[in-house]
Amino acid sequence: MMRTIRSFVVRGGRMTDAQQRALGELWPRYGIDTADAPLDLDACFGRRAPRTLEIGFGNGDHLATLAARHPERDYLGIEVHRPGVGRLLLSCDAQGSRNVRAICRDAVEVLEHVLPVASLDEVLLLFPDPWHKKRHHKRRIVQAPFIALVAKVLAPGGVFRLATDWEPYAEEMLAQLNAAPDFENLAPDGGYAARDESRAATRFERRGQRLGHGVWDLSFRRTP
Repeated sequence: MMRTIRSFVVRGGRMTDAQQRALGELWPRYGIDTADAPLDLDACFGRRAPRTLEIGFGNGDHLATLAARHPERDYLGIEVHRPGVGRLLLSCDAQGSRNVRAICRDAVEVLEHVLPVASLDEVLLLFPDPWHKKRHHKRRIVQAPFIALVAKVLAPGGVFRLATDWEPYAEEMLAQLNAAPDFENLAPDGGYAARDESRAATRFERRGQRLGHGVWDLSFRRTP
């Protein structure tokens, strides 16, 4: 079990009227209310298909874009900030996507208690909070217990993709994952991966580009 230090702070944020309506009207279609018991993902999506999980999807633009581009896949998103969840629901409704489901809950709890073993083909963690100050590094989500939880829910051969625009955090991620017994680095030199071209630019990535930040991508395969 992961320690109880949270890797996020729940911000109130401004909830628009449209987002509030979406949470009320569209949640039954796209949302999943969870208990501490494994989900039947086939029942949640109404089919069996390759499945991608995005942890911390923010405003949902990236997840909605992927869902529209790949209707043959199912997409599950976890986010604790309700305005972002509302925006995702609005986007999915506007584009007619039926292959997206959202969970509004701490991702560690979902990985630990809710998602079945080996139930996912891909996990995305894009631009997580780097917690810049040294005294806050303990809040960084990419640590050995979290990596073990991702390994638990990924099927053998499934891929864990990460990206950050904070180089010290990228170095820490790389070291942690290279040391993880359940993963192998897909970069031939054991370093960073080329940018995943299927990834739409996230809001945080675009902001980093405006600020002149680099971006470091990592791709790791779940070993048998």
